[in-house]
Amino acid sequence: MRKEERMANDILAQVGGKENILSVAHCMTRLRLSLKDDSKANIAGIKQVEGVMGVVEDDTLQVVIGPGLVNKVAAEVSKITGFSVGEVSNPDDLTFEEKAVLNKENMKKKNRTPFKNFLRRIGNIFIPLIPGLVASGIINGAANFAKNAGYGEGSTWMSILLLFGSVIFSYLAIVVGWNTAKEFGGTPVLGAIAGGLLFSPMLPDITIFGEALVVGRGGLFGVILAAWLMTFFEKRFRKIIPNSIDIIFTPLFTLLTVGIITIYAVMPIAGMLSDGITKGLTSIISVGGVVAGAVLAGFFLPLVMVGLHHGLTPIHLELINTISNTPLLPILAMAGAGQVGAAIAIFVKTKNKRLRNIIKGALPVGFLGIGEPLLYGVTLPLGRPFITACLGGAVGGAFQAAMQTAAKGIGVSGLSLIPLIDDGKYIIYFLGLVIAYAGGFLFTYTFGFKEEMARDI
Repeated sequence: MRKEERMANDILAQVGGKENILSVAHCMTRLRLSLKDDSKANIAGIKQVEGVMGVVEDDTLQVVIGPGLVNKVAAEVSKITGFSVGEVSNPDDLTFEEKAVLNKENMKKKNRTPFKNFLRRIGNIFIPLIPGLVASGIINGAANFAKNAGYGEGSTWMSILLLFGSVIFSYLAIVVGWNTAKEFGGTPVLGAIAGGLLFSPMLPDITIFGEALVVGRGGLFGVILAAWLMTFFEKRFRKIIPNSIDIIFTPLFTLLTVGIITIYAVMPIAGMLSDGITKGLTSIISVGGVVAGAVLAGFFLPLVMVGLHHGLTPIHLELINTISNTPLLPILAMAGAGQVGAAIAIFVKTKNKRLRNIIKGALPVGFLGIGEPLLYGVTLPLGRPFITACLGGAVGGAFQAAMQTAAKGIGVSGLSLIPLIDDGKYIIYFLGLVIAYAGGFLFTYTFGFKEEMARDI
């Protein structure tokens, strides 16, 4: 039996069988299961399934498996349960008790603070884009790395690589607009049009208030706001327009209304917001120096812990759009490096075979900047190593801030970020990684881990 097939069967056995499943989904590292009866889930048993790195109980039951493998396990669970990945049961086919479960999940979402809801919404817009951002970022970074080293400049293969690496960023506003409308329950193509409006090359031909419009003014913040307005007005128009002419006049009135609002209000307002965030962050990093770097990196893992770190994605992208790089990303990347160092220290000290196996499985992707398997499988369950990992990250963050490193792209961190580092500071960034590894290791080895902590793993 293949590993993913075995894991799917073992996980389902611990959650009450396929009859207890309402929906199946996954993200980059987690299998997400919606259950009819939460009491049937044996959390301790799930954690003992070979290959599982941790469990997160949120709106849904989230089993941390790791990148790549989670896709295969989700496909196997889908095959066994009969649910397509991402499919939710038809409400008309559910029993009263099953509808109550879905209502309970919806209530959990509604009971979050408005700020958490906002960041999760932002995360839902950008999470589907991460694979493309990662692939394009690595290609773009590697091509520019070679170009800066004097290889292939002006050649056909270099132009092809730069094309592959830049295409998603050329049309990012349209994709973000599409996802925003989809997230808020609107027609995705209207959201895509909203994104296109803010980045259309025709904008400089339009003069308003005595000034020509600027392509990209308001950035992705403006795109998200304009796409949300498309959804807002679309729903209102649909309530008053007869069904027989809805297909014609609802999108027409929506586009005309939101288009005017976007040009006259969204672009200037979002532009001021974008300028404020960009100038504020760059000022904090430049003025605060090592202290700012330490604080930002030291508190990033708690943000990952509650799943709100994806809310920073538009900030990184806006920094790149405005000042051509993001000095924030190399600082925050140190949090994952501190966790890698902490995990290595635990691996060296512990005799717990299961814990060592989890670390062995999670470390390779940890070095490449994907920290959730280590977070949920190692440092967070053990407690104190989570704190020492944050301390290690803080040391690395202070170094990156002092050296003023910045990244030209996003989607990756850890060692994978090296080709994307701006101004040729590749070695400096790598040195910061080593410092964070060492900090996490020393803090954890010295006072962050004792063998008795591993008894419940």
